Amino acid sequence: MAEFKYSPILCEKTYRIVVVRKNLSVEKGEQVLFDDIRYIFYLTNDWDISANEVVLLANDRCNQENLIEQLKNGVRALHAPVDNLLSNWAYMVMASLAWTLKAWFALSLPEKGRWANKHSSEKRTVLKMEFKTFLNAFMRIPCQIIRTSRRILYRLLAWNPWQHVFLRGVYALRCPMRC
Repeated sequence: MAEFKYSPILCEKTYRIVVVRKNLSVEKGEQVLFDDIRYIFYLTNDWDISANEVVLLANDRCNQENLIEQLKNGVRALHAPVDNLLSNWAYMVMASLAWTLKAWFALSLPEKGRWANKHSSEKRTVLKMEFKTFLNAFMRIPCQIIRTSRRILYRLLAWNPWQHVFLRGVYALRCPMRC
């Protein structure tokens, strides 16, 4: 790990660059074929924290790139399907609303009781889940709606590995929310 000052030509401000060198060995079986050396650069204007903290903070923020990628390719919120700005804006709002509903469902999953650790890990998994996977696990569930004299029954016609999480979420949303 190394660091140095960097000042762009047309800029009056000086920045700090932290460089991390990674030595990646390419192997086949137990034999090392060659070493692949990669350099990762972190640009910052924070001079108060150590170089290790700069790297850790930057790596913690990398999840934002995954969220942007999911909005771009998973929900296709940045896709412009129509020829005018207002319709494209409405499409983007609807797509980002779908992503928000996914996050809201994950955050509303209860994680208390005997299986709190398992429920907590499932909640994190649903929150980090790609939108396509969420769509297939929680939205595209074949269901038969049966109307009886005093109630409406929803009969699930297929099973998937996320069904217990789905039913736990439905039960949590069915009960009135209390602050």
